[in-house]
Parts: sequence; C-alpha cells; structure tokens
Amino acid sequence: MNISDVAERTGLPVKTVRYYEEIGLITPARAANGYRHFSDTDLHSLAFIGRARSLGFGVEACRSLLRLYDDPARASADVRRLAQTHLEEIDRKIAELEQMRATLSHLVAACAGNDRPDCPILADLAAMSPSARG
Repeated sequence: MNISDVAERTGLPVKTVRYYEEIGLITPARAANGYRHFSDTDLHSLAFIGRARSLGFGVEACRSLLRLYDDPARASADVRRLAQTHLEEIDRKIAELEQMRATLSHLVAACAGNDRPDCPILADLAAMSPSARG
C-alpha cells in the first residue's frame, strides 16, 4: 500500500502518517525508488495509534502502548497503569475546566451587560494574582 491508501484506510492525514514515520512509531519498507510501502502490520499500527490518539494519549504513551501490544509477554497491569495515569490526567483537566467554568459563569452573571463602562469581568482579568504580585 502507498501512503495515500494507508491514510485513507486509517482516516489519518498523509502528513500525520509521515510524522509518525519520522518519529519512529512506524517504519514502512522503502522501494528502490524511495517510495514507502506500507504492510498490513503498518496499517494496523497506524489505526492503533489513531485510536489511542483519539482517546487523548500522547505520542510517547502511544509508543509505550505499541511496545506493550507487540510484547506477548506483557503484563496487563502495565497497560492498565499507563491507562490509569492518563485517566487521572483527564480527570485533573476536567476539574480545571469545571473550575474555569464556575469562575466565568459567576463573572458573566455579575456583569450587567449594559452601556455602563464598569465590568466585573474586566476587573477580574485585570486583578493581579497573589503569585504575580511577588
């Protein structure tokens, strides 16, 4: 398969496939003319990476997941630990987003939204945080 076929079959952009090759996540064979030739294994790896990325795993975590997938002697505990760490990071981000939402919701409710210049949203944004005050 050529790169266009693989990109179409995996739903990944050609540029992304090239990037994954550049960073060593996949290593397609090269023909004498230098063109890439992707095997079914490469196709499967790219689909695997695409799915992992869609779940928010970073490139290095994808590298670890691929290594674990390819290791028949792997312990599922290692896979679980990696996924658990990622889940905890997602939970942390969700908590941060919920806090941001609550703050912004409060500020929007406090703003009259009229023709007057005073605005609690701008006042809050202009206020220096304790860590910035030094």
